[in-house]
Formats: sequence, structure tokens, C-alpha cells
Amino acid sequence: MTYRVLVIQNEEVDPPALVGEWLTEAGLTMEIVHAYSGELVPESVPEGVTAIMAMGGAMGANDDVDYPWLISERALLNDAVERDLPVFGICLGAQLLAAATGGVVERSPNVEIGVAQVHINEQLAKGTIFSSMAGTNASAAQWHQDWITALPDSAVVVASNDAAPVQAFKIGSDAYGVQFHPEVDGALFKSWRGVGDEAADASGRNMDEAVLEVIEAEAELEATWRPVFQAWAQRVQER
Repeated sequence: MTYRVLVIQNEEVDPPALVGEWLTEAGLTMEIVHAYSGELVPESVPEGVTAIMAMGGAMGANDDVDYPWLISERALLNDAVERDLPVFGICLGAQLLAAATGGVVERSPNVEIGVAQVHINEQLAKGTIFSSMAGTNASAAQWHQDWITALPDSAVVVASNDAAPVQAFKIGSDAYGVQFHPEVDGALFKSWRGVGDEAADASGRNMDEAVLEVIEAEAELEATWRPVFQAWAQRVQER
């Protein structure tokens, strides 16, 4: 059986990257819609698609005027959740998932760029793809200036930190969102300079230091997040 994951890529410089490699190794087939270049984003889950993934981007989750495909992307994510299909949203993708299902996304006073610790809730992570990490702190690559301030009533917050109370969440059976960027290595993170400069400027961070943090943490980041996506792939294959 072919397990098709429809990936919405919102920015040329944020492909599935490591996450795509892990899911492909786990037996899933990645089908990418390059929304940033004008490829059509469906408003409902196409026939034969097993799961949906939404990637990151420098735009906001409600920037529909400048990025009109976001309207279709939110509709697609909501349709997938209503059908109880596996979904994964990464950074902007997580914000779109939240907004699509009744949550709220706003500009954050706490811009995160670089490597930060997130806490995996010991109780709420049980039974999720984060269960092996329950009760631990984990390093995560961050680059965001918006945050999720409200989730739908059915959502469960799985991970948080002081800068953003929603770092990872679950909706329904297998719809997940993470505010951070498990897909990046140091080279990809470095390439975002010039694209995500508004957030970089707001953060006040030394960007050379932020890039170095990600480069030095590459092995740890991969060891931390690869098992999470392997667990999600297993959920997809159990459908």
C-alpha cells in the first residue's frame, strides 16, 4: 500500500528537509505542493491522500491578502481534521492548523530564534507520538515571531516553554502541530537569513550565534525529533 503525504510548502527555503527524509525512510510517499510558486492548494483532502503536512514560512497565518493560498490551506487542514486524518503542522503550519480549527494566532512579545528548550508534559504526552519523551526537556530549533494564544477546546498542549506556552499540541487522533523547526539542519537554518529578517531584527539576537547553536546541536536535534516522526509515520500506516 502507498501512504501518500500531501505537503504544503509555503516558502521556497523551507522544504520538508530532514522530516521528509525521516518519513520517506519510514515508508511514506511525500507529494509536495509548492504553494509559494503558485501551485494550487486544494481546499479538501484529495482522494487517495493519507495524511497532510503544512510547512513553515515567514508570513503570518492570517496574511491572506499577500498570500491568498493560505485560505485554501486552512480549509484543507480543517477538512483533514474533520475527517480525523493524520496531520502535521510545522511552525507556520502549526499556526495554520490552530487557526483553521478555531484557535487564535497573534504576534508574540517573545521572538525565538536559535536553539531553545521545550518541556514535554509528563501526563499529556502519554498516548501521543511524544510519549517516549514525556516529562523531559528537549532542544528545538526555533525561528518565529508569532505564537498560538488559543487552541480549539478539543486540543491538548503537549509541550511548552516560557517563551511560548504552545510549543506542541494535538487535535483529535493524529493531528499535531509544533511551533519549532524539526526539519532544519544548520545549513537550512542559515539560509533563512534574508527571508526571516523581520523576526531576526525583533529578536535582538546575534544571528551568527543563533546559526552556530543549530550547527552545534544538529546531532542532538536529529536524535530527538526523528523518533517523533517515525511514530507519526507509524500512525499514518495504521490507518
